[in-house]
Amino acid sequence: MVTLKGAQVYLRALEPEDLEFIYKVENDERVWEVSNTQTPYSRFLIKQYLENAHLDIYEAKQLRLVISNYKDEVVGLIDLFDFNPTHRRVGVGILILDKEQRGKGYGSEALKLVIKYGQTHLHLHQLYASITEENKKSIDLFTKAGFKYIGQRKDWTIVNGKFKNENLYQHLYVH
Repeated sequence: MVTLKGAQVYLRALEPEDLEFIYKVENDERVWEVSNTQTPYSRFLIKQYLENAHLDIYEAKQLRLVISNYKDEVVGLIDLFDFNPTHRRVGVGILILDKEQRGKGYGSEALKLVIKYGQTHLHLHQLYASITEENKKSIDLFTKAGFKYIGQRKDWTIVNGKFKNENLYQHLYVH
């Protein structure tokens, strides 16, 4: 699929071979804040999840894609969630897990590929993202990709006993 291929990375469907990477992501407490995870996942549950990952976005209302470089190394994940085909919108989240893979443009290119995919294949009207206000790198990533700040939810999430504000960003397609 040409739409999901960029200069540095390509996006692909989940494969059974991704079990260990997904296990690492889902059980890394450093990312639980952005993934709304509160408990660890077993390999058994992740295996079941991967077995059902073939479901169409219209059926599952979500789509998780692997971000891979052209050395076929998995560098991250990009998720489309809360898909609403009636209102033609979907939430988007992105994760480059290892710090040494960050800052190379992988996330930026993956987000641009998903924006294009949302328009050409899902016929979306909008993408949206929720980002805690202190997550400056994510805010920069999304605003550079054309997302606009549209508001804030006060004391929306609690992390380590402290409430955090969550900023809302939106990308509207021009039709």
